[in-house]
Amino acid sequence: METSNIISALGAGSGINMAQLAADLSAAQFADRSARLTAKSELLAQQITTASTIKNGLSTLASSLGDRVRTGDLASTPSVANSAVATASTPLGTFGRGSYALEVTQLAKRQVLAAPAVTAASDVVGAGTLTITFGTVGASFAADTTRDPLEITIASGSTLTDISAAINSAGEGMSAYIAETVDGPRLVIKGPEGEESGFIIGATETVGEEGLAALAWEPVTGDADQLLDTAQDAFFELDGLEMQSASNDTGQIAPGLQLTLSGTNIGSPTQITFASPSSTIQTAMNDFVTALNEIASALSDAMDPEAGDLRGDPGARALRQSFARLTSETVMPNATSGAPSTLADLGLKTERDGTFSIDTTRLAATLADDPEGAAAMFTIGLYGVYATIDKLARNAASTGNPGSLAGSIARYERLAEQTTETTTSLVEKQEALRVQMVARFARSEAQIAASQSTLTFLQQQIDAWNGSNN
Repeated sequence: METSNIISALGAGSGINMAQLAADLSAAQFADRSARLTAKSELLAQQITTASTIKNGLSTLASSLGDRVRTGDLASTPSVANSAVATASTPLGTFGRGSYALEVTQLAKRQVLAAPAVTAASDVVGAGTLTITFGTVGASFAADTTRDPLEITIASGSTLTDISAAINSAGEGMSAYIAETVDGPRLVIKGPEGEESGFIIGATETVGEEGLAALAWEPVTGDADQLLDTAQDAFFELDGLEMQSASNDTGQIAPGLQLTLSGTNIGSPTQITFASPSSTIQTAMNDFVTALNEIASALSDAMDPEAGDLRGDPGARALRQSFARLTSETVMPNATSGAPSTLADLGLKTERDGTFSIDTTRLAATLADDPEGAAAMFTIGLYGVYATIDKLARNAASTGNPGSLAGSIARYERLAEQTTETTTSLVEKQEALRVQMVARFARSEAQIAASQSTLTFLQQQIDAWNGSNN
């Protein structure tokens, strides 16, 4: 008998909806296990969400703190009194203090060379190779043997415009443009800053496509009028100490100090001073505590012994222990004696409920006694406030550590997958039981129907007998 016929026959004899009965009985058979699996699946999903929220919150805090530190406004910021002479900045990962006197006697310059004028920039110049050799240009040329010559291939049919583009894409600090002069277009070529970045140009011409030789130049035989400017180093004094730089961007010349030179001030030194970062550090610490408390509160709720999703979770427990040590942990092991070295020195205080607050008195004392030391704690490097929080975030996100939040998430995800597989298997078993019951009830219905047919026949016979006796 086909299944559809079985189902349609169910209840025909007994009057009971056997199909519904089979479904109800099979569901009842697995109801407890199904309910337990559903509850387990919902709990695992909530545990994954809660642990991920805390982990991601910690990562966001570390990232935001890193961005704030990189802006440099938490460090002592240098400024130059005469802004026409130079601008000052602090290299990442460093800090400066005190003041300096700056006198600039010479700026670094690039060599500027102008090729002879041509009729039109679109005219074909020639083909071959231009070789640029770097060194010191004076009455003669002294090559810088530590640098390889720059060879620029000039394709067949190249115009002055093409040659300009080839030089610009060659690198090594070279650049070129076409100047529309009264005599006609002239190719202007510039080298990098610095005395030893002067250059000469040699030309190797392709036979039959001569013309590049017009762009060749060197100081002995070349036209002196083509040399518009000579490369030179920058010379300056910092606190009376002579210094030299191949570029106007000096790099770090003193702790936490680098300069971009822009003018000279011979005989009139200007002052470089470092502004106190106290106000920005106070604001940053308040923002830091607010963000930290959001994570600490979420962690506390998640670990509530009665209703917390992560009660007993090893990853959450490890993070809570790290938070408990946060204020007293030395985050600047390289700090000099007496300099601030813990987050407690920056006013961070742990409350009894596990949240954090700012001890304004201690923070103010630290900023008053050693503002440079406080600023040094806000750098990108192995140590400091950012490195400490970043380490916490990376530990929490370490999937290879079963005792981390990421390790807990991975475990919950595996359990959730197993629960889904078990639920699927349970549904299949329930369906199999329902089908068995449907078949079994169908046989019972057939027997009941046959019995009812016999009873009906006997009743008819009895009724007939009773009628004949009358």
